[in-house]
Amino acid sequence: MAQKTNHQESTTEELFKGLEEGASKSEKFVENNKNIIIGAVAAIILVIGGVMSYNNYYIAPKEKEATNELFKAKKYFEQESYKVALEGDGQYLGFLDISDDYGMTKSGNMANYYAGLSYLKLGQFDNAVKFLDNFSSDDKMVGPVAKGAIGDAFIGLNQLEDALSYYKQAATLNNNDFTSPLYLFKAGQVALKIKDFATATDMFETIKKDYPNSQQAQSIDKFIARAQASK
Repeated sequence: MAQKTNHQESTTEELFKGLEEGASKSEKFVENNKNIIIGAVAAIILVIGGVMSYNNYYIAPKEKEATNELFKAKKYFEQESYKVALEGDGQYLGFLDISDDYGMTKSGNMANYYAGLSYLKLGQFDNAVKFLDNFSSDDKMVGPVAKGAIGDAFIGLNQLEDALSYYKQAATLNNNDFTSPLYLFKAGQVALKIKDFATATDMFETIKKDYPNSQQAQSIDKFIARAQASK
């Protein structure tokens, strides 16, 4: 028993000795490199301070300006004056200039969305794809609608494979009872057109299984039957 106690004391002493040596080495490292460490800490503080200043004194005022400009452009969009909404009315900016001048703001990002939708309404499908592709959103509704609108633009360009890809993205981007069955249905219709009957069947059956209360589900059986009969 005494031998075991002595062994434990020896082990404990060795542990503390190791810790003391480690602490001593750390102190020496800090002492030898204190200027570098102080410089690194100061640089981090400067970066953080710079980011905060940039956000508070540059981005925040820009965001306010962009929000005011976007509000007026959206009014023209709602009135279906898409050209004015895009280019402005001479007093207020349109979506194009808001996107260019305030691209780093949330409103500048939204200007890309509305510009894309405006071009889609005007039948300028290449521009619709360009601006909608520059838009990003985590919103449950807006994000899928933007992806789906790119699909609509590719339909206008008769690029059906691309349309199918974007409709599938729109359907799964944020699962919900409105956009998901809508874009699954559009994907299924495009798949039928390009004779991809397996994909069409999958899209329609997903609607029936996962979204039975959706508008698209009400007549989905006939679309399933059509896709399966064409295989």
